[in-house]
Amino acid sequence: MPPPNPASSDVNSGTATANKTIQPVEEAECEENDLKEEFEEDEVSLEVLEDMSRLEKCFPELGIHYRLIDKIGEGTFSTVYKAECVTGTIRLDTEVWKSPPLKKNRGNKVPKQKNALVALKQIYVTSSPNRIHNELNLLYMLSGNSHVAPLLDVLRYQDQVLAILPYYQHADFRDFYRDLPIKGIKKYLWEMFHALDFIHEKGVMHRDLKPTNFLYDPFKGRGVLVDFGLAEKEVKTTSKISNACPCISTEKVLVNRNISKRQNIKGAYPKQDQRPPRRANRAGTRGFRAPEVLFKCTNQTTKIDIWSAGTIAFSLLSRKFPLFNSPDDTDALLEMALIFGSDMMKKCAELHGCGLEINLSNSSISTSCNLVQTLNDFLKFENENGCFPPDSVVLDTIKLFSEKGDKFVKPIFEEGADYEAFKQELENYNDHKFIMEVLLAALQINPSKRLSAKEILTLPFFQEVNNEHDDVVLL
Repeated sequence: MPPPNPASSDVNSGTATANKTIQPVEEAECEENDLKEEFEEDEVSLEVLEDMSRLEKCFPELGIHYRLIDKIGEGTFSTVYKAECVTGTIRLDTEVWKSPPLKKNRGNKVPKQKNALVALKQIYVTSSPNRIHNELNLLYMLSGNSHVAPLLDVLRYQDQVLAILPYYQHADFRDFYRDLPIKGIKKYLWEMFHALDFIHEKGVMHRDLKPTNFLYDPFKGRGVLVDFGLAEKEVKTTSKISNACPCISTEKVLVNRNISKRQNIKGAYPKQDQRPPRRANRAGTRGFRAPEVLFKCTNQTTKIDIWSAGTIAFSLLSRKFPLFNSPDDTDALLEMALIFGSDMMKKCAELHGCGLEINLSNSSISTSCNLVQTLNDFLKFENENGCFPPDSVVLDTIKLFSEKGDKFVKPIFEEGADYEAFKQELENYNDHKFIMEVLLAALQINPSKRLSAKEILTLPFFQEVNNEHDDVVLL
């Protein structure tokens, strides 16, 4: 992916200005505007300046090679800063990342080459050395793909570690998810599934896929997957392990029958439970965890990332973010039951050797799943309450629903009507019909029935983008 070209200060470039000649008024005004933009970008709060100052003290070598500009992210395990490589290129002289000229050429003026912009990820010392080593090793291993942020450099001072990554120009997901048309959603998902396809081919589970970890520029239609702090290599488990999940057992039917017999028994805990506890990785962000993660399945695969991608896709189409917003795992299972049906969630619980009892009335929760009906309910409620402007792209979706809202209605060409307008309506219908195939493929409760990222990219929804990409490669 080509690097961004945002403005950055050039105070450390060492350019001489003593012999500066008199320039035309227009050119001088352009430079004045450039300096003004640079100043505004570098204007940060006093608190952030203090944090950057402390970081520079922790890393004596940092100020030699990089100039901190601003804090651009902060999480549980790390903080990310935007910085400029004062040497002009990355310290290791890599060819992976070089920033283009800052401004477009104005007349005969030679554009000024800017230093490379990078993201400095400060990994907190509270993280275990194994976790830090795992993240850096995976970043190094996943280099070489434009949809995944590569590791450019690493700085270490005593117990402090800084990972140097490319800086990508992107927009906040909350700023565009309600205004992205169906074609924009298609490009977003195409970029994201390509990133997942690459890391899954390497046997890596991201384990924390969410919009903030997929940096997307809606104007350029380019996205990149970042933050591998919770990522792991996929490990194939067998049923011979003592705490193995029943979902990988060859006796699935027998297990399900035994659990089904206990469904009508009042739930209780034995005084002395001799069963070994099942311990499973519960990484990820609430609202994006797959059902098998919530049921503590020990056989977690790359399909957990596919579920998270499906959740993001449904958020984009329903214009609802976050889609799931539960405070704990119990409420998260209930939220899934409200969308996918109680019967489906009970079968999922049985699959993983668990029992699920929902004490809500039958009128409050459905037994089956209809994603089109759910989508209609979300959009209809907001539209009736005036949440969408008259020119909103959401209306392209709303007009496709049937009267009951349980399916999309295919447009019919009427004699004397505008054929070009009909073609657009038909294309809009096909895009919505095909994106539902993507959702159904990614949001399968049973992970073994979920399609892989490579298989999802072959679905009809992405055929248009795949053809465009092939044309670009051929040229």
